[in-house]
Parts: sequence; C-alpha cells; structure tokens
Amino acid sequence: MKKPKMILFDYGQTLVNEQRFNGVWGTEAVLKYATKNKYGKSAEEIQAYATMLNQEMGRFDPEKKHLFQLEVPNHMFTKYLYESQGIELSITPEEIDRVFWDAAAPGTATEGMAEFLKFLKEKGIRTGVISNISYCGAVVEERINRCLPENEFEFIMATSEYMYRKPNKRIFELALKKAELPPEDVWYIGDQYQCDIVGAKNAGLFPVWYIGAIDMKYEPHEEILTIETWETLRELLDTLN
Repeated sequence: MKKPKMILFDYGQTLVNEQRFNGVWGTEAVLKYATKNKYGKSAEEIQAYATMLNQEMGRFDPEKKHLFQLEVPNHMFTKYLYESQGIELSITPEEIDRVFWDAAAPGTATEGMAEFLKFLKEKGIRTGVISNISYCGAVVEERINRCLPENEFEFIMATSEYMYRKPNKRIFELALKKAELPPEDVWYIGDQYQCDIVGAKNAGLFPVWYIGAIDMKYEPHEEILTIETWETLRELLDTLN
C-alpha cells in the first residue's frame, strides 16, 4: 500500500448521503409543470408505470444492478414515460432531472467528507468522481457542488454522459486517461461492493469500501480495505509515503 496520487469517489452514499428514494414525491414535483395531462394521471399512477418499465429493463435491482453495465440516461426514460402517459411539460429535460431528484431523494454530504477533502488537498492528493447515475451530468455536478462547495474535483463523471456503468472497466479506464495516471497510482472509494469495489479492482485501481452510510446488506471481505469514517482513512493516509 502506497500513498495515492489521486482518489476517485463514488457519489451516492459515499460523497453524499441521500434520503431514501421516493419516486412519487419526485413525480408530484414534476407534475406541477404539466401543461397537459390528457388522461388525468396521478403521480402514483405515473410512478407505478415507471417502476414497471424499470423492472422490465432490470434497472435498480440491488442484487443485479452490477450486471446492468450500460446506462439509460434519464432524459430518454422520462421522455418516453411522460409522452406515453399523455403528459406535456413546460420544463427542459435537465430541469426535469433536477426537480424530480431534489424532491425524490434530497441529500447532504456524508459526515466528515468536507474535512476529508480539505485534508486531501493539503496532502496534494488529487480528486475526482465516477458515479453510476442516470441524471444528466450538469445536474449531478450541481448537486455535488451544492453539498460540497469547496471541493476541487478535477472531473465529475456521470455515467449518463458516458454510456458505460460501473463495474464495467471502460468507465474506470476513461477516468484514468482523464487523470493521466496509471491505475496503481489511483484509489477508488465507494459503498457498493460489486460496482465500486470489484469494478475498481478489476480495472487495476486500489479499492476502498466505505460503509459509513451503507444502505444495503453488508458482508465483510477481509482482503478489502473497509472504513466506516473518513477520519479512519485520514489517519491511514498520514502513515503512507
């Protein structure tokens, strides 16, 4: 183990701890911008249909999402969803993402993250983000900057903009090209074992499993560096050359 030149982070439940997703709340917020609702659909009806579509595609299943390695951008999904339900909206696809997400799953920085990023800056360790997420990149970047306004991420990669999802190694390889670093100089930190830890390891990065905000079943893996607080990782980095 050696001091990394760069650390890449997952977004959800790693950088930002999101509240439990409530799609009906998100859809209710979007429907405030409806200029036409041909069939008088309620938020509950629309979200039930969205859930059925997602189940057909196999998206968001905690047990299988690591197998779903191509991203479906949300602007494509919502365009089909709302038009198929006879609904017209007065806002842009980017605004739909923002309105829906802010209502469905608001979030705040994970405890100690702001201080940890400041520590990395002081140590000269570069930072960036790779997130499996269907919302458009500009909206993802906006939320991260709002939750962590003093971050100095060199890039924020939302898979909605790059087609490939973790654990596919192509998304990690692209991040390495953007960083102009070999994989052995880069750590990747995330909360989802298959997508984040296995994906990073298979791409040659050093994986760190953050379980401080974990919202899924946790089964220990002794060979993986696992942390519950950012202070723990800071103490470890202080010992490395």
